[in-house]
Amino acid sequence: MGSGIYLANVDRVVRSRAKEEGAKKVWIQVLIDRYRAATFIMRRFIIKPGGETPLHAHRWEHEVFVLKGRGVITNGNVKLGLKPGNVVYVPPNRRHQFRNVAKGRLEFLCIIPK
Repeated sequence: MGSGIYLANVDRVVRSRAKEEGAKKVWIQVLIDRYRAATFIMRRFIIKPGGETPLHAHRWEHEVFVLKGRGVITNGNVKLGLKPGNVVYVPPNRRHQFRNVAKGRLEFLCIIPK
């Protein structure tokens, strides 16, 4: 009988290139998916130098924790710097974009509701 606890190593989780139009040099790993969790999905984003997510908005909020690298989050007008240890809350329906502005990879965890 299993414990009901899921354990995985991030290095063994499949990485997929982001397919959204406007995504550039962005890779995503779904670390905890909708089949494992009842409430939230946990994703890891890897944005290579010069890469960015599209400027977009969606109905759900998300919480971000920056693991590695330097970048900016913008709503098109306001730009806020990102570095390891930063946390970001993006409310529902707010336009936002993540951009890598450094020579190394920008990596962050992103939690969204299921």
